[in-house]
Amino acid sequence: MRPVPRIRAAAGFSLIELAIVLVIVALLAGGLMMTLSTQQEIQRLSEVRRQLADIREALLGFAIINGRLPAPADPSIASGTAGAGESDDKLIGGANKGFGVLPWTTLGLPETDPWGQRFTYKVSDDFATSDFMLMTPGSITVTDGAVNIATNLPAIVISHGRNGLGGYDRYGQIRGGALGDEKLNASNTATFVSRTQAPDFDDEVIWIPLPILMSRMLTAGRLP
Repeated sequence: MRPVPRIRAAAGFSLIELAIVLVIVALLAGGLMMTLSTQQEIQRLSEVRRQLADIREALLGFAIINGRLPAPADPSIASGTAGAGESDDKLIGGANKGFGVLPWTTLGLPETDPWGQRFTYKVSDDFATSDFMLMTPGSITVTDGAVNIATNLPAIVISHGRNGLGGYDRYGQIRGGALGDEKLNASNTATFVSRTQAPDFDDEVIWIPLPILMSRMLTAGRLP
């Protein structure tokens, strides 16, 4: 009499094997998400640098047409409200010292950077009036945190980067918590910082050198 053949158990995963598979899937998904997040940040960084280049050209174009640089816009005015994004001469001189946000409406530019924050804008008072044709030096200085890398600047523009600390949003609200060099870039002073990005610094900065501004004005016949 032949022995009855044993029926083999159906192939499948044990709990341990299933747990290992789930761990591997989680690791792969996490790595993919990290890669996508990194790619998105690289794209945003490239976009904000393009925006800043466009802003500089728009400011130079405004100066050629109007014989001066625009005043800042009031950062506290919410988007869609009267006066939002408009050059405001009341921010020139006195305690305001030409400090606010980029007048995006006046310049016909996007309101915010890729992270949804408005661009901080500082202009030397003399350059926001027709008197700047006297070719007085600007009052703004840029440092890398240790030494000056640009001085006598007419104007500077700042994106407060991914963390947005010190920047204003569309509702006219400032994002607090800026420290160190980022705090300096959000302050109404004459000194700003532009340096390599690091965990404690993700601002992007661009400025208008006086020789470039004067050269454009001379070429356009706005200066004698």
